[in-house]
Amino acid sequence: MATAFTTADLIDDHGDTLRSCSTQFRLLGGRARFHGPIRTVKCHEDNGLVKKVLNSPGDGAVLVVDGGGSLRSALLGDMIGASAVANGWAGVVVHGAVRDSVALAELDLGVKALGTNPRKSVKDGAGLADVTVTFGDVAFVPGEWLYSDEDGIVVNATRI
Repeated sequence: MATAFTTADLIDDHGDTLRSCSTQFRLLGGRARFHGPIRTVKCHEDNGLVKKVLNSPGDGAVLVVDGGGSLRSALLGDMIGASAVANGWAGVVVHGAVRDSVALAELDLGVKALGTNPRKSVKDGAGLADVTVTFGDVAFVPGEWLYSDEDGIVVNATRI
């Protein structure tokens, strides 16, 4: 995957056509820069749907998980992260917590999250997939494009 972009340069080149996420995420995956079409999951302290989606073909997409900002349990760990790599996902952005951060850092996968918690989530599969989710002053619309690097996350309606 090409990593020649920086989000700062994208903002300089495209200005207000890009939406910049104001949420301050931690970079936790082995791939610092990643981009792709957006897929989404909205869930709360339940990673069953996250696991199901990341076990399907990713085709270079980025999964944006709106966990409501909860840090009480992890929505992604090393095993689901490894599945994401095996299935061709470019990255995962979790508006919540992850676990196994040392192992996630070894994966060729972009991972951003609010923080970490070793506690497992429930696995009932409750939630919604491929719906618009909003946090950090940005609506993440399935099919639009997300670009992420060390400075942040920007979203555009189409591929740049």
